[in-house]
Amino acid sequence: MTKAIAKTGKLVALGAMSGTSLDGVDAAVLVTDGHVIEAFGPSRYRAYSEAEQAVLTAALGKWSGPEVEAATDVIEAAHLEVLEQFDAVDLVGFHGQTLAHAPRTLGTLQVGDGAWLADALGVPVVWDFRTADVQMGGEGAPLAPFFHFACARFIGAAEPLAFLNLGGVGNLTYVDPSFARPELDGALLAFDTGPANAPVNDLMRARLGKPFDEGGRTARRGTVEQGALELFLAEPYFAKMPPKSLDRNDFSEMIALVGELGDADAAATLTGMCAAAVVEGMQHCPKPPAQLLVTGGGRHNPVLMEMLAAALDCPVRPVEAVGLDGDMLEAQAFAYLAVRVARGLPTSCQSTTGVRAAVGGGTVSRPMLDAQAQA
Repeated sequence: MTKAIAKTGKLVALGAMSGTSLDGVDAAVLVTDGHVIEAFGPSRYRAYSEAEQAVLTAALGKWSGPEVEAATDVIEAAHLEVLEQFDAVDLVGFHGQTLAHAPRTLGTLQVGDGAWLADALGVPVVWDFRTADVQMGGEGAPLAPFFHFACARFIGAAEPLAFLNLGGVGNLTYVDPSFARPELDGALLAFDTGPANAPVNDLMRARLGKPFDEGGRTARRGTVEQGALELFLAEPYFAKMPPKSLDRNDFSEMIALVGELGDADAAATLTGMCAAAVVEGMQHCPKPPAQLLVTGGGRHNPVLMEMLAAALDCPVRPVEAVGLDGDMLEAQAFAYLAVRVARGLPTSCQSTTGVRAAVGGGTVSRPMLDAQAQA
């Protein structure tokens, strides 16, 4: 029988994240009381095979049907494989895989059954993090900002700073660490900046049979096509005030904008679009941040990082520069959020998702045998 989740004190939480880049599952342990980061624990990565990626890609943008069922099977099996390698954890934060996101119309869909996973692991699982936020008028994304606030406190930041996650979609969090709690007005501002790695990854896969532009080498050989960049920045999304969020395929027409370009110019242009979207987004910050800390796969692309550094007035640094792990920050975020959900603390607020009031999203599922024993 698993022990009850303690109501106070620190917990050992295991978070898992499968992002819109569709590269694999990140899993990481975090020790926290839901407020302060006490320590970072071990982590693991489980890559998706080409066959698994094909199944997930086929399900993107779909809300139901055989493709979604097949994607669910892949997500559950892959997560179980990596999560069962950890022991001595109090609970698991399971994000699942976002297949479709349209918060103002159809809602948001993350596949993967947390109740099934709780039974399989024998540990309480917190999941379905986004639905409650959407039901209360929020965008349901991004959800990492409350964790970014804790990270800013952990690294001892004294001035406002910004975190930029460059996954399939880019999202920005402005943090003022002088506030006592993340849900207070002025402590956070967060939103999706625009497409990030997804269009470049899709281009590389379609044209060259490669999963991504490793080291930015293809983009390095090309030139940004300014006409395509201007058309991209004319999209109404960039004029919309935050909070705001995107689905992975909301800018799928970007590929068409570079359709006539050679491989190198197309990669350079899509990379330039990602950087330009971030620059547009930075204008929404209440004041210039002291630094921009970059996490996610995009920070490994030197061409993208150089574009950001050249266009912004603040230092642009990977999160490793302040002792954080950019490969695992999203997984750690869901470990942190899991503890907050379990303790009834908010996980989003008006300035991060546009939700009407600070809300703690998420469902806590206990292993069936344990739940029956306590009934």
